[in-house]
Amino acid sequence: MSKKSFYGLFIALIIPVLCYLWLKHASDTAVVMPRHYLLDTVVEKVEKGKKVSDSVWHTTKNIRLVNQLGDTVNLYDQRGKIIILDFFFTSCGSICPKLTRNMSKIQQSFIVGGSKYKKQVDTSIVQFMSLSVDPQRDSVSVLREYANKMDVIADNWWLLTGNRDSIYNFAFEEMKVDKFSNEPVSVDFVHTSRFVLIDRDMKVRGYYNGLDSASLLKLAKDVGYIMLEKDKNRKSKIFQDIIDLSWLWLIIAVLVGGFVYYFTSTRQKN
Repeated sequence: MSKKSFYGLFIALIIPVLCYLWLKHASDTAVVMPRHYLLDTVVEKVEKGKKVSDSVWHTTKNIRLVNQLGDTVNLYDQRGKIIILDFFFTSCGSICPKLTRNMSKIQQSFIVGGSKYKKQVDTSIVQFMSLSVDPQRDSVSVLREYANKMDVIADNWWLLTGNRDSIYNFAFEEMKVDKFSNEPVSVDFVHTSRFVLIDRDMKVRGYYNGLDSASLLKLAKDVGYIMLEKDKNRKSKIFQDIIDLSWLWLIIAVLVGGFVYYFTSTRQKN
């Protein structure tokens, strides 16, 4: 075999193989997006002449409550933002103070400026919500005092009180905290360590242990993934389709290499 034929064969083989290795590495390190949790139903539809099943994920219903500033607010005021929420009560002597401190640490990561006495946070991305499960005692003034004590920045964090039945229906019917808590949750008193992640379309995308640092780190990462989801979703799907066929590209590379080798060898003989 001549040097020219050898180099031609080498190039024909090495480039596809390198592409395969790169695609394989990308597949191994591919980002796993936060999954959806609450399934409403599965519908069948026709696409390109074929029947396909499509999951319809539950859209969280609106709820109207009062925050620590005395403002009447509702969940849908924050459409277009990612929402992190939990359930607490100000007189709690067990897990609630730690949950609030950990929520505060997450909020601190969104600080963009301000002074020593007044910090400013980026309010365009995430809204934090803490719903009191003891609204009879957690009045607006009590929530405000608690917020000041726990360094809650009101710009994008609401401590909420209101109708008890509305809050409990929201916890059980919309958030399903009883199904996704490690600890048992009583229907008479919602006491859970779960932080709930809701995306921009008001769909639940995760439950996290608000007392566990590893779980909170995953929550922070999932917020970042959801931030990128709308712009990247379609490209990611196409790219993943290519990755899924990476084994085929290796076979094609070998066949092309063999063809080039045969072709160049035949030309040399002639």
